Amino acid sequence: MSTETLTKPETDSTESTDDDTPKMFHYVRKNKIAESAVTGTHVVALCGEVFPVTRSPKPGSPVCPACKEIYQGLRPGGDA
Repeated sequence: MSTETLTKPETDSTESTDDDTPKMFHYVRKNKIAESAVTGTHVVALCGEVFPVTRSPKPGSPVCPACKEIYQGLRPGGDA
């Protein structure tokens, strides 16, 4: 009979802390989200908040009221 040691999978330690959990999600240009997630560059939300993208919102996640108001006031159409 042999014993095997199982290793714990690597996890991002910042995801396990309560400090980085977004209190709300912001509206950001689509083309900047992937870039920020990959490179760690900061994005600017419609409300002016500046941050790196670290999480994706799930259905029912709280949305920044200022971003939501600005987004609803935008004309439909381009993502320019």
